[in-house]
Amino acid sequence: MTALEDPVAIGGVEIPNRLYRAPLLECAGTEPRTPERLVRELEPAAASGVGLVTQGATIVRPESGCPAPRMTRVHDPEFVSGLAPVPEAIGDHGGRVFCQLEHGGLRSLEIWHSAYRERHPDFRQLAVSRPPRALRALDRVGMFDIDAQVLSTAEVRELARDFGRSAGYLVDAGYDGIHIAGANMGIVQQFLSPYYNRRSDEFGDGVRFLECVHDAIREFAGEVPLITKVPVETEFPRPLDRRITFDDGVRIARRLERIGYDGVVPVTGSPFWDTNLVRGTYPERAWETSDLQPGYEEAFGGRWRARAVAAAHRLHSRWVEEKPAWNREFCRRVREAVSIPVCCEGGIRTREGIDRLLDPSAEHGSSEAAPEPAADLVGLGRPFYAEPRLGARLLDGEENRSVDGTEAKSGPSPVRDRDAGRALCRNCNNCTIPQVTGAKGTCRTPSIVRERAWLEKEGVYDD
Repeated sequence: MTALEDPVAIGGVEIPNRLYRAPLLECAGTEPRTPERLVRELEPAAASGVGLVTQGATIVRPESGCPAPRMTRVHDPEFVSGLAPVPEAIGDHGGRVFCQLEHGGLRSLEIWHSAYRERHPDFRQLAVSRPPRALRALDRVGMFDIDAQVLSTAEVRELARDFGRSAGYLVDAGYDGIHIAGANMGIVQQFLSPYYNRRSDEFGDGVRFLECVHDAIREFAGEVPLITKVPVETEFPRPLDRRITFDDGVRIARRLERIGYDGVVPVTGSPFWDTNLVRGTYPERAWETSDLQPGYEEAFGGRWRARAVAAAHRLHSRWVEEKPAWNREFCRRVREAVSIPVCCEGGIRTREGIDRLLDPSAEHGSSEAAPEPAADLVGLGRPFYAEPRLGARLLDGEENRSVDGTEAKSGPSPVRDRDAGRALCRNCNNCTIPQVTGAKGTCRTPSIVRERAWLEKEGVYDD
């Protein structure tokens, strides 16, 4: 039997337990105060007992490639050396920290963010192949601004080496591992996806790019633990036949293990940057709050375009199915096929759900054959926006995660009747939309903020 509190090894590094903070947008920028901002963002998870903290996607080049505003760039060794307080702060609590590396490719700001395009008219997007027809159509109607540079074979190899160099700088700064952003329509997914990749050279096999990234990281960073997301594109309607299927995803994971990756994060999604990334309800408050609208207008190119994007978001939210642990079955299939650790994230909100992912035998009788576990580690993302010290309620026994809900020393609890082992996050997505303006990742739903404040007052998160 495997418990959340059990240690686990990724590569040569032992993680003290199997709970991790999944990569999120910190929007900390690349400035003198960035280390301070990152410590403030990430340390609370480690202080609450979380075994592995993943710093969200950082960009491996000095220009272009950012999918969202104010992302941190890690191409400069002098700047990255200044990030040393981040692993130091997390290590002081006994935790480990990995950093996620990314390049946005055709998801970068210069393709969709109107004000950013105006400020950087000479920036071109890196493309694996000629952009797909759907993106070209959006370019023609003015929603996008595509000026793509299709990478040559030599340029692909150089991009892989940029991943390796950045990994080396981060390891020198004290980071414990590297996580490749292999999904969410970033350039790694664009290499893996037949929807984007129509190359005729060796990189027509998208896994070849991840092999070159692996080799470059081993050259510059040594035997640091290395994991990557493995995407499938099963959540898009059937008319799109050129996509990564479940069988493709399992084959990719097997090949990555042979190449030398130390772990994988299987995720289901779409070929596009759509609401499949953050399944949940339509974020009414985030779109309607007046003080955020000017930022949306700047990002999307005016009031009416911002409204059009909001309308499209509302419509697509009705199609996207939200279900607990939506990557569970894909993770289970991958775990049956590989011997390296499998990390599961996406829609996980309860301790009970975590336990089922790690050890499903607990919910089966002794005479009933239990399915295989779906994961070796379990990650939560947006719930840490709502509760930065959520680990204290999920780890180390019922007494640390209990929410009584009757009477407490400060009076009646606003979290009455809430399940003891459930995160406060309700998948309302009000945290995600403001980040198109570069806003900090935090919960913006008043009822949840009040619940967290009550829990803090009651000392539920304290050691």
